Amino acid sequence: MTQYLLEMKGISKSFAGVNVLQNVQFTLMRGEVHALMGENGAGKSTLMKILGGIYSRDSGSIEVKGEAVPNMTTSAAARLGIAIIHQELNLVSDLSVAENIFLGREYRLKGTPFVNWPRMRKEAGRALAQLGIEIDPDRPVGQLSVGQQQMVEIAKALSMQADILVLDEPTAALTNREIDALFQVIASLKKKGVGMIYISHRMEEIFQICDRITVLRDGQYVGTKQARETNMDELVRMMVGREITERFPKVKVDPGPERIRVENLSVKGKLRNISLSVRSGEILGVAGLMGAGRTELARALFGVEPLEHGRIYVDDRQVTIRRPIDAINAGIALVTENRKEEGLVLSLSIRENLALPNLGSLSAYGFVKGGEESRLTEHTIRQLSIKTTDGEKTVGSLSGGNQQKVVIGKWLATRPKILILDEPTRGVDIGAKKELYELMNRLVQEGVAIIMISSELPEVLGMSDRIIVMHEGRVTGEFLREEATQENIMYAASGGGKLNAS
Repeated sequence: MTQYLLEMKGISKSFAGVNVLQNVQFTLMRGEVHALMGENGAGKSTLMKILGGIYSRDSGSIEVKGEAVPNMTTSAAARLGIAIIHQELNLVSDLSVAENIFLGREYRLKGTPFVNWPRMRKEAGRALAQLGIEIDPDRPVGQLSVGQQQMVEIAKALSMQADILVLDEPTAALTNREIDALFQVIASLKKKGVGMIYISHRMEEIFQICDRITVLRDGQYVGTKQARETNMDELVRMMVGREITERFPKVKVDPGPERIRVENLSVKGKLRNISLSVRSGEILGVAGLMGAGRTELARALFGVEPLEHGRIYVDDRQVTIRRPIDAINAGIALVTENRKEEGLVLSLSIRENLALPNLGSLSAYGFVKGGEESRLTEHTIRQLSIKTTDGEKTVGSLSGGNQQKVVIGKWLATRPKILILDEPTRGVDIGAKKELYELMNRLVQEGVAIIMISSELPEVLGMSDRIIVMHEGRVTGEFLREEATQENIMYAASGGGKLNAS
């Protein structure tokens, strides 16, 4: 009989009478990468929080290394060698990289309460070196990019010498080079007997590095498959309970007149002489490696980054955009890369979040018109199929896919001419992705011009009419949908321009 490194049986959990997990099972072997899959809201994060001692289970059993754990707490999980890298980064921005990696586990000078800073810096550097990256251990975490912060979080878990490592969407904000480095670390940890639970919506990754795959749906266990014995179509059926016939359901729309034109736009130290145009009914994909300037371009067009020089035209009329309100008045909307920090107020309700950029149209004489606000909320929930009991539910309690729909919904209510989507499907399950793609189709059919920034090349290739590629703040390539390939996009993203046709 196989002795599992981890065995969870009959796990159930409810909140306020709502069943979130019902009789779920999960096993993990030494030296295995076991994928945990399911749509947002399927119960994956709840199950992992029970494993990490953040939530207590209502029923069921947990065994680690063959021994029962009657009361799993955070301290018990740490003692048992369980480390979790959460999708929401758990770092203190004002502390240094080294301080974050060893927070609560600081090295002390022998016989004193004083921190051994040289050793802390050395060990932090060693943990980062395992991931093949160079970050100054003394640098404040708040100064790092999202991808670099993710690598610090991973280094923190590696420094704990964990026997069980949970990785929740670890590559969502990483460059291809960082992903390759992470996968090399995962391979070396497998050889050392570390068991890893891998949560990701990126199917290609699952089949590349995972040994087994367990699927949850609506808080229930659906089944476990050997990765080599299943395929994407079967997993999708298991996750959503239905067929998803086409991964990128792009519709053909004949573009109308030019909606937005940008000429020689520059932001000091970030963007250099960017020129582009997007027509009504067109999706312009923006590709590039992390640090290429894609998000900075979005922020510049929305009035967040101050322009050094350049001109912006909307419907062939020059507009001056110094602040986000200028962009909104010009008909530009931005769905930001980081929805939790920049796109939503998590403690507010769906209704309140939807109203935020629309208070002008929802108010009279300084008072919000409650009826109009309620109608907007009901319409948006229905239009975008947001899964919620009502509009008063706090946004922080929604799944990632539904949070993203709220962000998009609040901007759609402004009736934008140009919609900028920065990583619109990051951390969103395959069912919700399909719904977002279909929404994009509806918008371009209505004449909206869409600028879509994405790190997922299949998404860029699958949903764009044209693609521009950026490298170090410049546009280094532009491709029509018919001529774009992963190879020529990556060549341009590396600063090489266009590949010569062979």
